[in-house]
Amino acid sequence: MGLGTKLAIFGRRLKSASLRRMGRNIQAIHQETGKNRLFLFCDMIWCTLHYGVGYLDYHVFGFACNRGPNRKTFMTMNHNVALARMVNDAACYPLLQDKFQFLQRWEEFLGRRWLDLRQASPEDLAQFCRECGAVFIKPHADFGGKGVARLEPGPETDFEELHRSCVESGRYLVEEAIVQHPEVSALCPQSVNTLRVVTLWAEGAAKFVYALLRVGSGEGNVDNISSGGMYTWVGDDGILDFPAFCDRTGLYYDSHPVTGAVFRGYCLPFFREAVALCCRAAQVEPRLGYVGWDVAITPDGPVLVEGNHLPGYDMAQNARFHPDGKGLLPTFEALLGRPVPKA
Repeated sequence: MGLGTKLAIFGRRLKSASLRRMGRNIQAIHQETGKNRLFLFCDMIWCTLHYGVGYLDYHVFGFACNRGPNRKTFMTMNHNVALARMVNDAACYPLLQDKFQFLQRWEEFLGRRWLDLRQASPEDLAQFCRECGAVFIKPHADFGGKGVARLEPGPETDFEELHRSCVESGRYLVEEAIVQHPEVSALCPQSVNTLRVVTLWAEGAAKFVYALLRVGSGEGNVDNISSGGMYTWVGDDGILDFPAFCDRTGLYYDSHPVTGAVFRGYCLPFFREAVALCCRAAQVEPRLGYVGWDVAITPDGPVLVEGNHLPGYDMAQNARFHPDGKGLLPTFEALLGRPVPKA
């Protein structure tokens, strides 16, 4: 990538960046490391031009204290987009983006029932809720936990009104609530705490790359990071060796701030089965070679929640989870057997 292109990318990022937020990041890094704020600002600019790393990634990746060759081992946003373009067929994206298409294509991995209110009547909704008990109502084409609500309809529920309200708000999908494993629920019972398992199609097979555990904040029914949830790295043995990080607070937690559940040393039930499930799910559509699968753990084993065609690259490279100071780019390139270009 030439200097002109780098400058153009930098210009676009600077135009869209929040200078106030950038300043808050610099202040936070200064407090964490004691490094001079002007130095941090200049180093951020250098990293944007030289590595394609923005100021948020600079903080998450721990670049203030991680210099030299290690910086080249980190996958950037540009790498992530290029990898998706390399191994994913964009024509297949609706299979993951539209929840109804996803539910139909990967039905054998779901372990739950669902209803499409574009076709179902209020009577169908009432019968579904009586059979399922608790349900989740969702938009079928949104992400990040937006518009998701958990309901436990009772004898006095007006299903005509509920149906009308859901349809008018575009929340056409009603899913049977997942009953999660009690050991996973103990982390945060208000939300379904899901695994993000990333697979990569290489050499004719789906390969496991990494896994993160996402845990709700205790303030809502979702575990999404954008909704205040937290995340941590899951070792290949299913054991948590690190604290959980929350983007909203910018803090690491050795134990959950609401439930008190301790993260370090926690062993996730059915972890190996969850990885195997995702590798089988990846075989359903090999044209989607790079997918982040969201998996819930039930008392009977793992089930798929959804799939994402552009898995996040940043959370998995949180500096706290990699004491050796190295990112995941070499891991991806070793699995692929070739370099990952920058978009």
